[in-house]
Amino acid sequence: MFLVSFYYFVVLFMFSMILFSTGIYFLDIDYSLFIDFSLIEVNSSLFSFIVYLDWMSLIFMSFVLFISSVVILYSSEYLGSDKTLNRFIYLVVMFVASMMFLILSPNIFSMLLGWDGLGLVSYCLVIYYQNLKSYNAGMLTALSNRLGDVALLFSISWMMLMGSWNYMFYLSEIKMNYLFIYLMIIVASFTKSAQIPFSSWLPAAMAAPTPVSSLVHSSTLVTAGVYLLIRFYEGLGEDCKMFFFVVSCLTMFMSGMGANFEYDLKKIIALSTLSQLGLMMSVLFLGGVNLAFFHLLVHALFKALLFMCAGNIIHIMGGFQDIRFMGGLINKIPLTCALFNISNLSLCGFPFMSGFYSKDLILEFSSFNGLNLFMMVMFYVSVGLTVSYSFRLVYYLMVGDYNFNGLMLSGDFLGNMIQGMLILGVTVVFSGSLLMWLIFSYPVFLCMSFDLKILSLLMVFTGVIMGVELTYFNYLYLNKSIQLYSLVYFLSSMWNLPFLSTWGLNFLTLDFSELMKKNDRSWIEYYGPMGLGDFLIFISSKLQSVFKIHLKTYFLFLVFWVFIVYMVF
Repeated sequence: MFLVSFYYFVVLFMFSMILFSTGIYFLDIDYSLFIDFSLIEVNSSLFSFIVYLDWMSLIFMSFVLFISSVVILYSSEYLGSDKTLNRFIYLVVMFVASMMFLILSPNIFSMLLGWDGLGLVSYCLVIYYQNLKSYNAGMLTALSNRLGDVALLFSISWMMLMGSWNYMFYLSEIKMNYLFIYLMIIVASFTKSAQIPFSSWLPAAMAAPTPVSSLVHSSTLVTAGVYLLIRFYEGLGEDCKMFFFVVSCLTMFMSGMGANFEYDLKKIIALSTLSQLGLMMSVLFLGGVNLAFFHLLVHALFKALLFMCAGNIIHIMGGFQDIRFMGGLINKIPLTCALFNISNLSLCGFPFMSGFYSKDLILEFSSFNGLNLFMMVMFYVSVGLTVSYSFRLVYYLMVGDYNFNGLMLSGDFLGNMIQGMLILGVTVVFSGSLLMWLIFSYPVFLCMSFDLKILSLLMVFTGVIMGVELTYFNYLYLNKSIQLYSLVYFLSSMWNLPFLSTWGLNFLTLDFSELMKKNDRSWIEYYGPMGLGDFLIFISSKLQSVFKIHLKTYFLFLVFWVFIVYMVF
């Protein structure tokens, strides 16, 4: 099984290097390529498969293949004792192949193959650990993504009016005359990227194995919605952009606030993914297409590394994910903690880490778009909340004493997990500056006041202070979160979105299915022989005590019979 995983690691890694080199070449000479494969030709009807290659698709594919290769290497040790490791690796390869379909296709009909493939394979990966929680999470993930599939099908049927499904040729036409199509595209991308009101499936998908989370939440499933909007950006009208910008900002604020009250290690990182997706979406609706793509690539690297480090910690902890069990891990697993801190600082946008180059530029770009005070405050506070939950996480994991059974903890072992994390760690350190030099052909210079220039750094350091202060709350009934229980419960439960989308709907669905079951049996059968049979069984069960002929029952019936005879005669 190790040979299979190593083979796929080498193949995917080599392909990623080739595609990255080709993408840089296409970017340098400003070149795009359409490749049309004719499949079937019957009289005047032609069925063809079109591939569109430009610098954006090639570089994004190289990143997806690079991260998936490292994830497969990581999985060979993480799931080394699993008897079905080969099946897991084949599912991951199918997942990557679906993402390739989505990235390469300029035809919205063939794009649906990759779009649906992501949803179906993600269901198989989420339910890989076979238990009730995984089944519920997998069903929620699949059904939420089906809403986006339906929206994409609507847009496909509407584009039949244009004569072709190749959306590249009709973006200006969509923008001018087809409001419905771009609204459906936005709904589809919002379901895939888990924006409000479709956010509840993303933390639930943490039931999957950690290598799956590392792949899904960095470069594949959740980024598909952002990538779709980048491709359709020229076709998006100006009317609704500000409305969807507000929704994206609310998603970023909601997930950042919820992560500050969460204690599950993987869910905290999942909520941080949701926050970064909101950031990408919001800058996209402001018009920064290349900025959104730049942050998409950088985020894919440091988020994959963050999940891998979290998976190593959970692996060493024997499967425990509650951060309150942890503490003092810097003394036990220093290499893992060092890589965890590198990715965490990059997530926070700490100066001169890879995330700093994209996040700082995004914040400065947003200052030039004439936002009102409320949106500016929400935008910058959301960035501060990112730093807050990141440093809260670092405090719980690495500061203080170890809070669990010390006999269970082994140190860093230089196996496939650590090797994969080290490969990603090097790219996380250097990717920000490298991609900035490549994507932007000239240095980005934004002339602004000192106050606005320093505001993003000020929010970063304010978030550090807030995150450390949040960890000082004592576990007493006088705790602030106990005094403000309703508010804290509302914020920590993602503004009640899970109740509205899953738990609240489940009862309605079950009640409705019970009613439909009665209809399916038909009324005559229900109130006829089957209803009569159920009634007789019910009556006989109630009369069992009578049929046992106890002495007390006998005398009671005798008295009752005498009373009846007396009343009659």
